[in-house]
Amino acid sequence: MNDLNIRPATDADAEQLYLWDQKPHVLAAVSNSGTSSFDEDWYEELAPRSDGTEFFIAEVSGRAIGAMQIIDPALERTHYWGDADANQKAIDIWIGEEAYIGKGYGTIMMTFAIEHCFAAKNVVAILIDPLFDNTRSHKFYKKFGFEFVERRQFDEDSDCFVFKLTSEKWALFSQ
Repeated sequence: MNDLNIRPATDADAEQLYLWDQKPHVLAAVSNSGTSSFDEDWYEELAPRSDGTEFFIAEVSGRAIGAMQIIDPALERTHYWGDADANQKAIDIWIGEEAYIGKGYGTIMMTFAIEHCFAAKNVVAILIDPLFDNTRSHKFYKKFGFEFVERRQFDEDSDCFVFKLTSEKWALFSQ
């Protein structure tokens, strides 16, 4: 797995993200109904932003396999997280290519995202919001030290569990 490279996303990645948005395993992870609820304009999303949002692409041997979005939930322009506390980040992570699921790449991607977030010394916690019935992702996040906070309905099709990882817990966990 040392062939995994993580790089900042560019607008050249938009078409790949549109393709992944339609894959059944991606839809099942973002929508309780399993149908597309995406209204993303990936070209707009990937443009430089001032709200602390960052996108990364994971590649294996030069082929894009997954993506990560890291946001500041207090500043993010859609206010998806509502009134979020300062000094937090929120992560979305997905593997778009099915053949790379369950091979350890998600673990490398998540470790990168966590370390990237906590590299900013003012960040005290990271939030994630998998669907309430996505038990596979719950198990995945718990292995990094994330703890359940609440069940929350973000929109009509996103009934989620919110998990949180504090910088203190990560410091102990990652030793």
